[in-house]
Amino acid sequence: MTIQFETRYAIGPNEAKNFNTEELREAFVGDNLFEDNKINLIYTHYDRYIIGGAVPTDQALTLDSIDPLKSETFLSRRELGAVNIGQAGIIIVDGQEYSIGHKEALYIGSGTKEVTFKSVDAKAPARFYLNSAQAFKSFPTKKITMADANVLHMGSQETSNERTIAQLIVQGVVDTCQLQMGLTSLKPGSVWNTMPAHQHDRRMEAYLYFEVKEDQAVAHFMGEPKQTRVIWAGNEQVMISPAWSIHCGSGTSNYSFIWGMAGENLDYNDMDKYQASELR
Repeated sequence: MTIQFETRYAIGPNEAKNFNTEELREAFVGDNLFEDNKINLIYTHYDRYIIGGAVPTDQALTLDSIDPLKSETFLSRRELGAVNIGQAGIIIVDGQEYSIGHKEALYIGSGTKEVTFKSVDAKAPARFYLNSAQAFKSFPTKKITMADANVLHMGSQETSNERTIAQLIVQGVVDTCQLQMGLTSLKPGSVWNTMPAHQHDRRMEAYLYFEVKEDQAVAHFMGEPKQTRVIWAGNEQVMISPAWSIHCGSGTSNYSFIWGMAGENLDYNDMDKYQASELR
């Protein structure tokens, strides 16, 4: 089969504080999303959010519906964001082709019948990172390049968190029901992301860490502000963050990550921040 999925049920803070390393990873880490000629998905019970990867090489890959959706097509009641972290690719949406280059995104609205992923060169494939949320209104499909994105420059070298945040699928750039996605890149010499740490009880979030150099890693922090835990992330691993959990990280070198979220509202700045001195 070219499409595979797994289900992650919701874990509460009282359970998570007692988890060992293996249990934390089983609950909150997504591994091996990017396999040649496959679509791999994780269906979560956090806001019914779906995370996945599609790597078309010598064949096109079609995003078929999966059993948990109980729908004829994948996007019958959903919207989808796709960000290409690989080489040149093509996404065909109900017969219309969109060329999606490296670090470009495509938003696909609810009601779309067919989505197909292709690579321009099978030997240098596209690697599409997929996020999907429930949607109750249909918005037009839209391609977003870095030139279209709202780019924020945050942090400083003095605090080791100088970074750029490219808001790709957010209010003001593209209309969505609840899905938001963006790409953060740390400058050389900077390692901290999302500091001060934050949580938002109004929505869940997921981080895909990538451009993590060989033999390097990112320490991803999660948990309640007074009950934090750390999970080590390698290249192209996803960290699932429930609404009750903080999310921030620090790498052994600079790196990039794609954040995606869905929930109660579309206000990007709706977050509860915690200074480093407040964390335990």
